[in-house]
Amino acid sequence: MKSRHRLLVAALLLAALLVSGLASAQEVAGSDTSAFQRALAQGPAVAIAACFGIGLLASFTPCVYPMIIITVSIFGAKEAKSRLQAAALSGTFVLGIVSLFAPLGVLSAVSGKMLGSAMANPWVVGFIAVVFLALAASMFGAFEMTLPGSVQNKLSSVGGVGFKGAFALGMVCALIAAPCTGPGLTGVAMWIATTGDLVLGVAAMTSFALGLGVLFFVVGTFAVSLPKGGAWMLGIKWVCGVALAYMALAYVRDVMPSLQALVSPQVTYGIVGGAILGLGLVFALVHLAAERRRSPIAHLSKPMKLASILPAVVGVFMFVSWVQLPPAAAEGASAAGEAPHITWLADEKAGREAAAAGAKPVIVDFGASWCGACKELEHKTFPEASVRKEATRYTAIRVDATDDEDPNVVALQAKYGVKGLPTVILLDSTGKEAARFNEFVPADNFAKALASVK
Repeated sequence: MKSRHRLLVAALLLAALLVSGLASAQEVAGSDTSAFQRALAQGPAVAIAACFGIGLLASFTPCVYPMIIITVSIFGAKEAKSRLQAAALSGTFVLGIVSLFAPLGVLSAVSGKMLGSAMANPWVVGFIAVVFLALAASMFGAFEMTLPGSVQNKLSSVGGVGFKGAFALGMVCALIAAPCTGPGLTGVAMWIATTGDLVLGVAAMTSFALGLGVLFFVVGTFAVSLPKGGAWMLGIKWVCGVALAYMALAYVRDVMPSLQALVSPQVTYGIVGGAILGLGLVFALVHLAAERRRSPIAHLSKPMKLASILPAVVGVFMFVSWVQLPPAAAEGASAAGEAPHITWLADEKAGREAAAAGAKPVIVDFGASWCGACKELEHKTFPEASVRKEATRYTAIRVDATDDEDPNVVALQAKYGVKGLPTVILLDSTGKEAARFNEFVPADNFAKALASVK
């Protein structure tokens, strides 16, 4: 019976990995500043599913996972008289988690415009990077990001046993777990803010909270015994730390041209980055092996962990940054016989007038420096030969909406009905809108759309 329960937990973890990895498994991608945003930039259905997966993965982090058995016992699910009552109590507990996180979706959607402008500010980006580095340091064991034990003990007694207690404890648990869910939660909130969609924001945060509560529900309803924590949990913590450190560097990279210049599209650069990352992984594996019970190399645990951090972070930064760039040939001169790169006009009025005079269709691209999906389009879609070939008969206009409080930007967004970024609009030769894209679109699909417009 215990082995069956463990298989259930393993299946849940696998499901989380699959759901949260849907985006990266496809050609479609969203952000090159955050793996979370990249997974969330493919439309409402995938976004909400990814939020659920991120929440489920967060429940396996070292400061959430150990709370499961304790909290389930406190609100009385273990002592329930029937499976139905246990499920009801556990569901009420999860509802408490949802009630804390769902309003964050509203706040993120309402503050979306402000966040968009702020993401162009180096000081704001620097602050976000510092937060991510602090979270990474916590994952690596520099300090514990939890509420004081005395506070947690007092909060755990809120509401008592029963449905009222389960709901209140769910809210308290969400509050205590918030520091550990910070990486996923921050990525989801930033994505919601860029869409400004109130309904979608609530749905995404609700999905995240439901994912976070799955293990609590399963354990409370079926009295499942979870596997004991050990070296594998330290591995999860290490991976989270490396990912957070990469995110900090990626945010800084996107506002610092000097740091961007260090990234090369050459294959050699990617190989070197992968090799450095591999070295970090080897050190990390030795660290985990040293953490096993009665390990003969226990004394190597701490030095190997310290040795693994720098090469792992540097390697991830180099390799992921390299993967997100277009191939080296795409950045250089076009091959013989290929169409030239798209020439973008910054003056919308002049561009429309020129297109009207020549009876040409128009591409209008609204983007911003803080918009990851916009950069994905710029690096992976627009440079492709098939897109460039179809674009030769178009007039291409690019509107930089980094400062979304600029009167000219506001006027153009109103003119074209732009509600969020990215927005790419195709107008036919008469000036009528023929197609609109509000997310990353692969080159082949975009080339077909260009070809269909006359």
